[in-house]
Amino acid sequence: MLDSVTRMNIALCTLNAKFIHASLGLRWLHANMGEIKADTRLIEFDINQQPRDIVEAIAAHKPRIVGFGVYIWNVEPTLSVIRMLKVLDPGILIVLGGPEVSHETEGQRIVDAADHVICGEGDVAFRELCAQLLAGQKPPKVLKPALPDLASLALPWDAEFSDEDLKHRLLYVEASRGCPYRCEFCLSSLDEKVRPLPLEPFLQAMQRLLDRGASHFKFVDRTFNLDLRQSRRILEFFLERLRPGLFLHFEMVPDRLPLALREVIAKFPPGALQFEVGIQTLNPEVERLISRRQDHTKLEENLRWLVNESNVHVHADLIVGLPGEDLQSFARGFDTLVRLEPQEVQVGVLKRLKGTPITRHEGMVYSPVAPYEVLRTPCLSFEEVSLLRRFARTWDLFANSGDFKLTFARLLASAASPFELVMKLNARVAGPQTGIALTRRFRIMFGFLVEELGYDRRDAAELLLADYTRLGKSDRAAWLDSLPDAELAQATLSARQERHRA
Repeated sequence: MLDSVTRMNIALCTLNAKFIHASLGLRWLHANMGEIKADTRLIEFDINQQPRDIVEAIAAHKPRIVGFGVYIWNVEPTLSVIRMLKVLDPGILIVLGGPEVSHETEGQRIVDAADHVICGEGDVAFRELCAQLLAGQKPPKVLKPALPDLASLALPWDAEFSDEDLKHRLLYVEASRGCPYRCEFCLSSLDEKVRPLPLEPFLQAMQRLLDRGASHFKFVDRTFNLDLRQSRRILEFFLERLRPGLFLHFEMVPDRLPLALREVIAKFPPGALQFEVGIQTLNPEVERLISRRQDHTKLEENLRWLVNESNVHVHADLIVGLPGEDLQSFARGFDTLVRLEPQEVQVGVLKRLKGTPITRHEGMVYSPVAPYEVLRTPCLSFEEVSLLRRFARTWDLFANSGDFKLTFARLLASAASPFELVMKLNARVAGPQTGIALTRRFRIMFGFLVEELGYDRRDAAELLLADYTRLGKSDRAAWLDSLPDAELAQATLSARQERHRA
């Protein structure tokens, strides 16, 4: 191995999806290392870094034990890092934890490459395992510890988050763990119960973060609004400390929004609250097949209230490829949800998460490569799943991006079917759908309005220029080069007037 920079016994590592993500799981472990915390270093990477560079950074410290948090998005590069570390130093001990290795451990390549695996919550188990290894003991390879008592754990939001973290990275927090629902596509369906953290110590930790300048809090609780007393108290806590720039993100149960919670939510100003609302499907038969309970009447009533009577930014989720859902069923659900007008509708493709009961359904074919997306179902062919994947990306690029806010508001207001409208636009987006430049997207949309929907060229130009100038663009738009100068000047003037009215 390389020469040591700082000698230590234990390295806690993970590969985050992006640099801005700060691993909450690692910080829980580090905060609870007890007497060996001084010999433990937390080192984070992201999946965009080369495995060779990650290995160099870890090896420089000559750790005896390296713990990795393994998730669906980082399992493959993490395996590459582990293999290189083992070649450099066969005596190094590799410990794995995280959702990707907590179930179906037998036969996993990454498990085979490691020395030990902790299945489930490792807040206490990781420290105990490290203490045994440092003492020369030989524990079993696969450990399945009991759930820790949350009240006895050291909280991870003080020393574990640096000032730089608070300035430049997302701050993940949780006030509870677990979920009472049994949706078969979700790992939370395996939870025994919902376990809240003691509320007052949690709020005290939040106060200390606020005192240090934290302003962006992303709650990862699966069902934040399940315990109405606790969720109301947390919202009131932040409302009393409201300041410019404060932003709170919560995952909410869509059909549970009583008056007592609405009263607090309604007091927040624009830009302060974002709710991620998991709809997933609006087909009652599909819900029955996947053991999902959802009151559609309350769901629609709550979404309408959030959109029309509050300042909450609503992010609603749908899943492609659920058992029993065909193309027509998905289209109906999408149309219903879009007409409820949440600010974002996120369309994702079903993934086969290890350990989830979704595997009981016959005829479901998943990719063997992470993130294990569904390829075919008894109700959707491979071609249809692929089409919906492209549909989801087109929707993200043109609707969820917010770049065409005025244009899409006009189009969706008059569309017989939002799904069919976006499908037609999707057909015009050829080639790779990642990283399409803004000007190219405007060119595609201009052609779509004129050639597909029959817009007058100047009307289409005025509509799109209103969006283009709203984004702060003042250049002569290349996608309008085919318009005569007089028409372009008139269109530009109208667009400017429209922007000022807005």
